[in-house]
Amino acid sequence: MLPLFDMMMQAQNGAATEAMAKQFNLAQEQATKAMAALMPAFSSGFKRSATDPYNFMGVMQDIASGNYAKYFEDMGKAFTPEGIADGNAVLGRLFGSKDVSRAIAAQAAQMTGIGQEIYKRMLPAMADTLMGGLFKETSGQIPQMANPFLNTAMGEMMQGWLQSIGFAPKQQPTPQASIFDNPFTQAMELMFGADSIKHEKPAQTNPFLDNPFAKAFQDMMRNFPVAAAPPKEAPKAKPAPGVDMAAYTDMFNAMFDSGLEVQKNYQKNMEAIFDNYLKTQDKPAQNQE
Repeated sequence: MLPLFDMMMQAQNGAATEAMAKQFNLAQEQATKAMAALMPAFSSGFKRSATDPYNFMGVMQDIASGNYAKYFEDMGKAFTPEGIADGNAVLGRLFGSKDVSRAIAAQAAQMTGIGQEIYKRMLPAMADTLMGGLFKETSGQIPQMANPFLNTAMGEMMQGWLQSIGFAPKQQPTPQASIFDNPFTQAMELMFGADSIKHEKPAQTNPFLDNPFAKAFQDMMRNFPVAAAPPKEAPKAKPAPGVDMAAYTDMFNAMFDSGLEVQKNYQKNMEAIFDNYLKTQDKPAQNQE
C-alpha cells in the first residue's frame, strides 16, 4: 500500500506537481511544498474517520464507487464545479466542518508562506485526487513502487525542497505481492471478523468487483447496513469478539500513512486543530440533551 504522498505524486501519470503548479501559478518547488504541507491533515482525517463506523463506511463506499478515479487521471477535472463539489463532500467526511478546513489552510500557509486562499482551493482538489488514487490502488491499477520519484533528478530536488520546510519522504518497504494483503481487506477482517469476509471471486461482469476490497466491502455492507439518516448518537465501532484493537489501529495507521517525516510541532498543531474543533462541535449536542 503506497503512502498518501507517494500516491499523490503518481497522479496524472506522475504530473501532479506540474498540474498543481500550473493551476495556481506556482513554481514546482512551491507546489510540492504546498501538497506536502496538507498531507498530514489528510492522513489524520482518514485515520480519524475510521473511528466512526458510519462515517468510515461512507468513505469506503465513495472509494469503491470509482467516481473519483477521473480526478486521479486528470487533475484538471478536480477544479471544475463538479470536482469542487465532490472534493468538498470528501472534506466534510474527513474534517467534519469548514472551520477545520480553514484552520488547516491557515496552518499550512504559516508553514510554507504560500497564501491561505490557495490552500482553500487546493484542499478539495487534493481530496478528489487522493480518493481516486485509493480506488486505483485497491483495484490494482497503480504500480506498487516505493517513493518512485526519489531516484530521479526531480525527486532529488523535491527532497531538498521538502527538507527546507522540515519534511522528508519516508523510505517504504517493498510491498508483498498477495492480493489478499490488501490493507482494506485486512482492516475489515479485523473490524468485523474474518468469517464475514469471504475471499471469493464474484460472478459479476464489473471488473472492479474482482477486487478483494470491493468484495469485502459488499459482504460487510450486507451484514452491517447503514441507515440513510443515522441517529444523533451513532454507536461506536465494535470490532468482532477477539479482535486485537492494537492491530486494528496499526492497520489504519499503515493504510493512511502520510509518507512524510514531518516536524513534530507542525504535526502536533495539525492534530490540535481536529481535537479543538471536535470538542467545540460536541458541546452544543451535550447542551441539547
